Amino acid sequence: MASGDTLLIFTPLHNEPPASNYATIDLRNQHPVLDFDAATNESAVFSSVMPRNYDGGGITVYLHYSMSSATSGTVDWDVAFERIGDQQQDIDSDGFASAKSIDDTTVPGTSGLVDVVSLSLSHGAEIDNTAAGNEFRIKVTRDATSDTAAGDAELLAVELKEI
Repeated sequence: MASGDTLLIFTPLHNEPPASNYATIDLRNQHPVLDFDAATNESAVFSSVMPRNYDGGGITVYLHYSMSSATSGTVDWDVAFERIGDQQQDIDSDGFASAKSIDDTTVPGTSGLVDVVSLSLSHGAEIDNTAAGNEFRIKVTRDATSDTAAGDAELLAVELKEI
């Protein structure tokens, strides 16, 4: 695999909601979205197996989102990885690595206009040492208590690309 190639894409229909404070599925003009509240930090969790053609480098996470009503303010996102791997994580509890943040992103000036923000994570601890062939989870959280945009943030897709 060449660096820069897309590894995985998750849509709202891939979400495995946590037990509490989870983003809710919704439709916007028949587009599935995950609604993240403006007042409470809410999360979405996606599971997969890291493709065997992953070369072991860093990963850029792209979040494709729109706002349900806001046309001003900023939105903050947190991203965390959890390696399941081969005898690495007891799935009776969570073991997410420390979250990395995308902060103070100015929302589009038109409600419903899709914006794409990205976050680069280094190989190693930032992706919980996930390697090719490892099962893993990625958690996306709207850090609503820190951002200033009103209304729901609507997540349309999450793309993982090798750096």
